[in-house]
Amino acid sequence: MMADFSAARRAMVDSQLRTTGVTERRLLAAMGSTAREDFVPPARRAIAYIDDHHVLSDSLENTRFLAAPSVFGRLVQMAAIKSDDRVLDVGAGTGYSTAILAQLGAHVTAVESDPDLAEAARAALQAAEFHNAVVVTSLEKVNQKSFDVIVVEGALFAAPDDLLARLNVGGRLVAMIRQRRVGCATIYTRDQDAVTSRSEFNANLPPLEKPPTSEDFVF
Repeated sequence: MMADFSAARRAMVDSQLRTTGVTERRLLAAMGSTAREDFVPPARRAIAYIDDHHVLSDSLENTRFLAAPSVFGRLVQMAAIKSDDRVLDVGAGTGYSTAILAQLGAHVTAVESDPDLAEAARAALQAAEFHNAVVVTSLEKVNQKSFDVIVVEGALFAAPDDLLARLNVGGRLVAMIRQRRVGCATIYTRDQDAVTSRSEFNANLPPLEKPPTSEDFVF
C-alpha cells in the first residue's frame, strides 16, 4: 500500500507541532506543505513523519540526523524568522531544514560538510524549485559575511563563538547546547554592544559533530 504522505503531513502538524507549542502560521504552513519524505533515506520514506530523528549518515567525523519535527519546529520558531531575513543553516544534511527556512526568510545559505549529503541537498532543493537557497560544504565557502538568523542543525557542546561573530545587529542564533546528556534550546541575540542568550526548553538532539578536544568550535 502506498503511504499517504499528505495525510502524514497533516497529522505531523496537528499531533506533533501544534501540541508542543509550535503556533507560528508560516512555519506550520511550510512544514505542512514540504515533502519530508523526499529528504530521508529511501528505506525510511514510509516513516518520514514519525516524531523521531532520522540518521542520514554515520561517519568517523560526525553523524548527521534529520531532527524530529517537534524539536526542529520549536527551535526554528524561537528564531522568529522574518520574510526579509538572510539565514545561515549549519549542518543542513539533505536539505529539509533549508527547504523550510527558505519559505520563511529571503535567502538561505546551507552548510553541509558531508559532500554526499550536500549534493543530495542541492538535488532535492532544485527538484522542489527552491531558488533562494544555496548549499556549500564549509563555512569558508560562504560568501556572505553576516546573517540575520543562524540555525544550527545539531547539538553543540559550547556556545559557537565563530558563528555568533557572523550575526548582524538584531540577529538571532538558535542552537541546542549540550549540557552533559541534556540539550538546552538556546537563542543568542546580538545587539549593538553584546550577545545575550536565553534558554527555552530541553530536548534530545544528536551532536552536530564529535565532542571537541578543545574549547574551540570547528565546523
